[in-house]
Amino acid sequence: MTMSRSPARVVPGPLARVSWAFFDWAAQPFFTLVTTFVFAPYFASALTETPARGQELWGYVTAAVGLVIALSAPILGSVADASGPRKPWILAFSIPFVVATWMLWYAAPGSSMAIPIALLAFGFATLAIEFATIFNNAMMVDLVPRARIGRLSGLGWALGYAGGLVSLIIVLGLMASNPETGKTLLGWAPLFGLDAVTREGDRASGPFSAIWYLVFVLPMFLFVPDAPKKAPLMQAVRKGISDVGTSLQALKDEKGLITFLLANMAYKDGLVALFAFGGIYASGQLGWTTIEIGTFGILLTITGTFGALVGGRLDDRFGPRAVLLGALAILMVCGLGLISLDRTTVLFVVGVAPGTGEGLYSSLPDQIFLALGGFIGAAAGPLQSASRSYLVQLAPPDRITQSFGLLALSGKVTSFMSPLAVGLVTAATGSQRWGMSVILVFFVAGALLLKRVEARG
Repeated sequence: MTMSRSPARVVPGPLARVSWAFFDWAAQPFFTLVTTFVFAPYFASALTETPARGQELWGYVTAAVGLVIALSAPILGSVADASGPRKPWILAFSIPFVVATWMLWYAAPGSSMAIPIALLAFGFATLAIEFATIFNNAMMVDLVPRARIGRLSGLGWALGYAGGLVSLIIVLGLMASNPETGKTLLGWAPLFGLDAVTREGDRASGPFSAIWYLVFVLPMFLFVPDAPKKAPLMQAVRKGISDVGTSLQALKDEKGLITFLLANMAYKDGLVALFAFGGIYASGQLGWTTIEIGTFGILLTITGTFGALVGGRLDDRFGPRAVLLGALAILMVCGLGLISLDRTTVLFVVGVAPGTGEGLYSSLPDQIFLALGGFIGAAAGPLQSASRSYLVQLAPPDRITQSFGLLALSGKVTSFMSPLAVGLVTAATGSQRWGMSVILVFFVAGALLLKRVEARG
């Protein structure tokens, strides 16, 4: 008597893996252009009365979005595990993302509705793309053997950084201009007659991100195989909601996973705040314009691309935990260095001559900020890439999407705390430096927890 065997799993080819990674390429310009280097500094410098007030409001919205994601992500992950396919969910969240991102164009200086439009559109776009990312991440386990998850994750982050870099060069070189000169980074007049006075080049970062996403997300939909259907939608919803409580209870038996989720909770909070406020901080503390902030972003994305690629290989060789600890050490040192700078001071107390104003980054604080930012970019990619590959190692194999929902939960359940802390401390002290300093606490807490993570037995 012979026993039947289930057919061997067919591993998708390189086209599917690269197409999956192109989701990061498609989504990253929103984070690069809107969240960090172009629109956020524009919001703080042109729409609010002071950069500190802009940092405060941006922090409150980022905190609110984080809370919504924290409450929703595990349920969505559980529903997807029960229903099977992930692409329909990605499509469902892609539509509001594109609409909300496009709406940023209408946040024009002088408009009484500019601040509400900017904050609401940013909040809804962030919510939608974060949800879509949960389902894209969960597709990794069907694309490569587990031993190569780190490299695939690193490829995705590297393509994401590269997409952010290319989009940033396009926007700075051809669209966003200096309000004083009316010229772009390349010294040209903006494309399409974009007006420098009303900051149309900065506002165009929203529609540009929407169009970019629409074009480059297509390979994922066309060439990446989806999981088979398991249950009808409403049945999956009921099962998914019921499974969340069961899974949270089961975490008590997954000590390594729960400790990692707590660590991820802490250091992702710090990373969210660092990228949400980095451009705003440089604008207020160093007086950087869109061109200077954007050029800084180009450097950061270049180092981030190489960091993600190298981090993926180090992940496969030494394990994601070692990569995470190394990245956190870099972020702590460089974060401390950043908050020690202002226009006339380095290392908190050492006075320096102000810049000449001739050319970019003419002062020593500018140059140190630039160098530290390069190291931050190189560390941030591996930190995020190794987080999702470590999750694959620690998660129960039959609850992978739900576990990515829990990863999103741990990355978001208190992610309102770091932006909120930045906003509150900034408001209380009137100091961007003191507001940003709270980020370091989250990195330290994450590293201490990560050292206690135990592998699954």
